[in-house]
Amino acid sequence: MTRRIGRRTFLGLAGVAAGGLLLGGCAGVPASQLGTPAPRPLAIPPLAPSARRDGVRTFALTAAPGTSAFHPGVDTPTWGYGLPFGGPTLRATRGERVRVHVTNGLPETTSTHWHGMTLPAEHDGGPHSPIEPGATWSPEWTIEQPAATLWYHPHPHGVTERHVHRGLAGLFLVDDPEGAPGLPHRYGVDDVPVVVTDRTFTADGAFDTRRRSAHGLIGDTLLVNGTLAPYLAVSSSRIRLRLLNASPARCYRFARSDERPMLIVGTDSGLLAAPRAVSAALLTPGERAELLLDLDPGRPVTLRSLPQDLGAVSGTERSIGASDTLDVLQIRPAGVLEPAPPLPEVLPHEPGPDESAATGVRRFTLGNDVINGKSMDMTRIDEVVHAGATEIWELVNVHSRPHNLHVHDARGQVIEAGGRAVPPAQRSWKDTVYVPPRTTVRVLLRFGRHPDPGRPFMYHCHLLYHEDQGMMGQFVVVGDGTDPGSVPRTLAATGGHHG
Repeated sequence: MTRRIGRRTFLGLAGVAAGGLLLGGCAGVPASQLGTPAPRPLAIPPLAPSARRDGVRTFALTAAPGTSAFHPGVDTPTWGYGLPFGGPTLRATRGERVRVHVTNGLPETTSTHWHGMTLPAEHDGGPHSPIEPGATWSPEWTIEQPAATLWYHPHPHGVTERHVHRGLAGLFLVDDPEGAPGLPHRYGVDDVPVVVTDRTFTADGAFDTRRRSAHGLIGDTLLVNGTLAPYLAVSSSRIRLRLLNASPARCYRFARSDERPMLIVGTDSGLLAAPRAVSAALLTPGERAELLLDLDPGRPVTLRSLPQDLGAVSGTERSIGASDTLDVLQIRPAGVLEPAPPLPEVLPHEPGPDESAATGVRRFTLGNDVINGKSMDMTRIDEVVHAGATEIWELVNVHSRPHNLHVHDARGQVIEAGGRAVPPAQRSWKDTVYVPPRTTVRVLLRFGRHPDPGRPFMYHCHLLYHEDQGMMGQFVVVGDGTDPGSVPRTLAATGGHHG
């Protein structure tokens, strides 16, 4: 059954929703046992150092245990990529060749997935690319997509939620060679990463993993770039916030506390055709948005997450945090602000896929931790896709629970949601799409151009507990002339180990 949904949620499905610190306690979860600390300056993840030699830009990351002091005088065991919690921001330009040495300094096997990147399957970093303790994995590929805010995180089958919850996540920014004139671009100054996640703390300061809903771990305290109760001092009259929902399960509806509109200029996989005014932006786990905020001298404003209608029953919405009002980030403008340059009417964007070029329609039924009635099997190939193909994927949520779907090696645009067509002017580039309960969403996807019939990509719910429970499938990409019926649907092995 297709369920009608309101305009506010409908635009969120297109990549835009129209229209830290807990405020007064979090519905559905108990208050933190450690109290509320004083505001702190927002930590800015450092840009990862890199070296360019023989035409390849090389980065190095090490996943390792650490200790973080989110609360003064209280140590919390955490994991991070070269940092106690989180990871540095990788940055590269379209057309560049990149290599990343990922070393596993953890006591257990992990992997590192480049979320939103189109690249060969052997370098995607999914569950078929495990990195053993002490080993180093060194994927290398060419950046083939336009400017976007991507990210990286672990993807070991069955334990992704636990690895991400401990702190393993970071941004990967892709720039266009010509830049984006008129948009704020000074990293950490007026172009600010905002990685939002939630945790509950035990009395001794550890992350509490005992309180789990049917959707996964929901915390009662927000962390932004690993900072509790953050504020951002700014000197420009316009700032660009690169928002990432890195929470395992919580959804956010970001808005200004003064109810002024924001301008959205980008979603998961690229810039919009033009800036668009919005009152709020809905992000489910794994989704990103680039928002512009205009500021007045000396007048603070708070980025806030407001209650949201996810289309689920009230008990489910409470258990996923949809009833909560949360302060995310206080923004403190200086008394005198630098003027912002004129905003371009048209952004440097890539036109969306041509619907008439779609070679077929695939239907995916999202059930109770299954897709098309099947739980994840590392040896089973569920779908075969031709390299560079454009397809329509019809996502049908038959359950009363909210889900989303992330498709590896693909970028696309929502063309219909809840029975309503999305006009081309309102579409945006996505790799992770929210699918409300009892709703059908149609996505026009464009796939990468790297055939490899022996190494699969994933598609899965990005509510990480659902993914770990088996809500994931696999597809392989084959050459244009390959008959999908000739492709083996069983893998001979589950992928090479790096160790």
